Amino acid sequence: MNISRVMIAAPKSGSGKTLVACALLQALKNRGWQTAAYKCGPDYIDPMFHKQVIGVPSKNLDTFFTDEEQTKRLFLCDRMENDFAVLEGVMGIYDGLGGVRREGSSYHLACVTKTPVVFVVDAKGMGRSIIPLLTGFLQYDTEHLIRGVILNRISKGYFETIKPLIEAELPVTVAGFLPEKEIYRIESRHLGLFMPDELGNIRERLQDVSEELQKTVSVDTIVKIAESAQELQTAEKTEAQAKARRTATICNKPVVIDSSHMSTPAGLVTIAVARDEAFSFYYEDNIALMKENGANIRYFSPLRDEELPTGSHAVLLGGGYPELYAKKLSENKKMREAVRKASEIGMPIVAECGGFLYLHRTMTDREGNRYPMAGVIHADCYNTGKSVRFGYIELQEKKNCFLPENISIRGHEFHYFDSTDNGADAIAQRPVTGKSYCCVIIDETHWMGFPHLYYPSNPVFAESFVEKARRYKERIIEK
Repeated sequence: MNISRVMIAAPKSGSGKTLVACALLQALKNRGWQTAAYKCGPDYIDPMFHKQVIGVPSKNLDTFFTDEEQTKRLFLCDRMENDFAVLEGVMGIYDGLGGVRREGSSYHLACVTKTPVVFVVDAKGMGRSIIPLLTGFLQYDTEHLIRGVILNRISKGYFETIKPLIEAELPVTVAGFLPEKEIYRIESRHLGLFMPDELGNIRERLQDVSEELQKTVSVDTIVKIAESAQELQTAEKTEAQAKARRTATICNKPVVIDSSHMSTPAGLVTIAVARDEAFSFYYEDNIALMKENGANIRYFSPLRDEELPTGSHAVLLGGGYPELYAKKLSENKKMREAVRKASEIGMPIVAECGGFLYLHRTMTDREGNRYPMAGVIHADCYNTGKSVRFGYIELQEKKNCFLPENISIRGHEFHYFDSTDNGADAIAQRPVTGKSYCCVIIDETHWMGFPHLYYPSNPVFAESFVEKARRYKERIIEK
């Protein structure tokens, strides 16, 4: 498939990748391109900026989570000829697993998807040293994918001086620059960037950056780089499949299942997914995989709703920042009781990180305030003030409930909270160090723990979850 595409990468975190990616997406959208965004790695927040602020579809791609062929299929899924894709890198371009492995790096993803790279360099405080810095990164680029450079946080005058010197010595085009302005800084917290809804006038700010980018960066040059991308094909992907996206086949009839407000068609099950300010960390491909297996997704808010969606057959509580809304979550006693009752009567529940916290008996925040939670888990969670676990993991169940024997699923952890009962029903192993530990509370209807799971790394998990919802539905119908 011939898709124009470009990756925005950098030498290190904090170089301005998100800023440039969002500004470029807005500029392309303003020009009438059918755009889509992708985030390299497991981060949830950058895709929120792409979707909520810029208004383009976005999802994650990660070459640790999925092998090269599957990664290509996930990239091409929903794409059509003449689309324009912007991939946002992670950390430094060559930083993969443990900071040292190829898998999971921006560069590996660029190689797998044959995507040319525009390199964003934070040039503040640098002179001619920019040239040897770029020389080193270009020498490491064995596939010759780095085609353009954007210099961030420099003046127009210095840009006009350094651009011809770089292009005279190196085989790369300097596409432009961005000046340093305070309004261009996107605030962050311990788990990454603040979420879009937390930032005042973020849409206006990013529109301003986009307008600035179109003055100081040659968007036409970036478009030419993107259009130079090689054709990308997989063994299974066709444009006809893309046109038929978000469609499932039930009894040989196509049924649209991508709707949170529809009633559940016969043959489908309803999975209630918590989604509001407190719970917002979801991989789009996780949701898509549940739909492909026959799930109708109904979103609800543990902050505001007083009951689960009517006709729910399972509950998914994703990650997020429930600690910032602990008081309000606690005050919504009816929802806490509804979730606890659902668990007691055997409704399947999957809870990851923030959702895991919500299911505890109590949550104690950073200030020492203790709030009652849903009480599904007879344990208490609390803020430690520091990172407890961080990084990629592979998980295997000790007793097969959601996964086949000796088969793992991949995910990651990143949390400052801990629990008096983290569970011990799965073994998590670090891919680089090989270190392992026990975690997650698992039984026939529950998977509850700190790890964030990436379902396409083992689609059986999604199949199993939907099947458990189907069995629950059949049981209550029989009653």
